[in-house]
Amino acid sequence: MAEPISIQVVSQQRQPVGEMTLPDKIFNGPVRQHLLYEVVRMQRANRRAGTAATKTRAAVSGGGAKPWRQKGTGRARAGSNRSPIWVGGATIFGPQPRDYSYRMPASARRAALCAALAAKARDGKLLIVDKITLAEPKTKLLAKVLSDLEAPNALILTAEKDVALERAGRNLPHAKVLRVEGANVYDLLRYDRLILSQDAIEALEKRLGA
Repeated sequence: MAEPISIQVVSQQRQPVGEMTLPDKIFNGPVRQHLLYEVVRMQRANRRAGTAATKTRAAVSGGGAKPWRQKGTGRARAGSNRSPIWVGGATIFGPQPRDYSYRMPASARRAALCAALAAKARDGKLLIVDKITLAEPKTKLLAKVLSDLEAPNALILTAEKDVALERAGRNLPHAKVLRVEGANVYDLLRYDRLILSQDAIEALEKRLGA
């Protein structure tokens, strides 16, 4: 059994304000690389639009009349100027609109989320902040907080809806604000640091049944 992980709690100015022990079931489990790969692959597939399309012979306009008579011209036989071998003709076996999405078992998705969280804790990429408050929903204010926390590239998870924080994070190219209910493996791996409040950890425990 791995030793419990204790981590320092800081203010949004990165001043130490305390210490807490992280839940073992979420932050101290094995990092299953294959699960992380499979879940990210699923998420990316689910985001595909699947709207690529080419025209078949039935969809290409024209081609009603036979270009020339069957015999006697010295040319190859042709039944339509919209044949796939003609310029401007149809496409054979081209892509058609389809749904790429699929779902993995809930237990596998939950295990992968715990693995991603454990990886952040193991690699020292996890920051616990007592709270993040902004006077106004301004991007520059959140950018200043992230600069003070030395985490310009970060995913911030909040326990509840925080309109000011969410609006402030919209225009930051290397940061994102999500509620715990929307936490996912792809975003956890995409951003370098993970910033959590103590309330967010409690919300994670409830969501993941730790």
